Amino acid sequence: MRWALVKVSLAVTTMVVLAFAVPLGLVIREMARDRAFSNAEREAAAVAPALSITTDRDQLERVVASAGSDAGMAVHLPEGDGQEALELGRRRAADEEIAAVRKLGRASTTGVTGGWTLLQPVALSTGKIAVVEVYVPESDVTNGVGTAWAVLAGVGVALILGSVAVADRLGVRMVRPAQRLVEGAHELGEGRLGARVPEEGPSELRLAATAFNSMADQVVQLLANERELAADLSHRLRTPLTVLRLNTASLGEGPAADQTRTAVEQLEREVDTIIRTAREAKPQTAAVGPGAGCDAAEVVRERMAFWSALAEDEGRKWRVAGADRPVRIPVARADLAAALDALLGNVFRHTAEGTAFAVDVHNGEDAVIVLVSDAGPGIPDPEAAMARGRGSGSDGSTGLGLDIVRRLAESTGGDVRLGSSVLGGTEVRVWIQLDGRAPASGGHRQPRRRRPGRLAAAYHRSRSH
Repeated sequence: MRWALVKVSLAVTTMVVLAFAVPLGLVIREMARDRAFSNAEREAAAVAPALSITTDRDQLERVVASAGSDAGMAVHLPEGDGQEALELGRRRAADEEIAAVRKLGRASTTGVTGGWTLLQPVALSTGKIAVVEVYVPESDVTNGVGTAWAVLAGVGVALILGSVAVADRLGVRMVRPAQRLVEGAHELGEGRLGARVPEEGPSELRLAATAFNSMADQVVQLLANERELAADLSHRLRTPLTVLRLNTASLGEGPAADQTRTAVEQLEREVDTIIRTAREAKPQTAAVGPGAGCDAAEVVRERMAFWSALAEDEGRKWRVAGADRPVRIPVARADLAAALDALLGNVFRHTAEGTAFAVDVHNGEDAVIVLVSDAGPGIPDPEAAMARGRGSGSDGSTGLGLDIVRRLAESTGGDVRLGSSVLGGTEVRVWIQLDGRAPASGGHRQPRRRRPGRLAAAYHRSRSH
């Protein structure tokens, strides 16, 4: 569109310049020609008074010399009254042309070698007609024409370049908002829900940008409601089911206890199926608009207040570090709460009673690390456990919990890693980027590994205690 506008402007301006420059150039040439012949007529007119008074050769030569030059002017006197025909100066015109001017009695111009001649008839006192011939060189006829044409060409080129530059700027003003609208649509289609389009440019594009931003806000709101419902389902079903499963361990042996445990396991499988079905829909990023997010420290304290009650019932020692100060992250509150519940639920589900666990929050300039570690037996194959939907391989492990956490981290450009904790069991490290970069579509992109000094120091201190 931009180049099309430039091409149209170039074509139109070129046509306008040619329409004005060509006639103007011809007019300039004619003006130069008229100026040269007007000068020749003035020179011929300077000789006419002398011819009307005398035909003496000496006097006429003096007049011709004062009016012009022998090389540029000639006088042709006819014969009569016993006087022979007389010619003064250099003759260039043909006899026929001189005779025609003398016969018709009016001036004429004719082309000769190297220029033109003006033949001017002058009446003598005897009634005869003399002819004054003034030579006009070609250089006089074209004097100043080349310079004028060069100036016209320069002005025309300047006008064309100026119009192209103006058209290019206008094209940019029109095309750039359209490109941003297209890019915003692509980003929104790829799941980057924070994509917005500046409302600038022509009125039509401003209206389109306003409509796009309104649509994007509605999409974000709808997805937020959907995720809110999913998080509520997770909180309302998975957490009580974990408590029920832990309580069934104290029922002892017997048909009733076995049936209860079977029913709880069946219910857990049904809930897993529901969540898996919801999660297998088109992936949606958790990225949100500017200023959105939550306080990770507050969410950690809130969820640990819930899980600490279960930990006391099972005799588990627990610790929270780094949650005493606000830690802002570009993640929705419900998403972080669901991820923490998934990680802590795995600790209670896959470790024995009395196993200690800890949650650490490390805040840096460009990233936040959330560590969930335990003193359990660990995961034999961390790589397999991180494979989507496979789980750790133990009974009751579907991999959905880690998948929830992975989606949250990758939506910010971060990642999730499994390793060995200082407590002796499993450590899940959730790296959350703070610069708002989303992962590349179609696969996991490794985030930038730059760690500020404070974050690195805090991280290593937690590993050494």
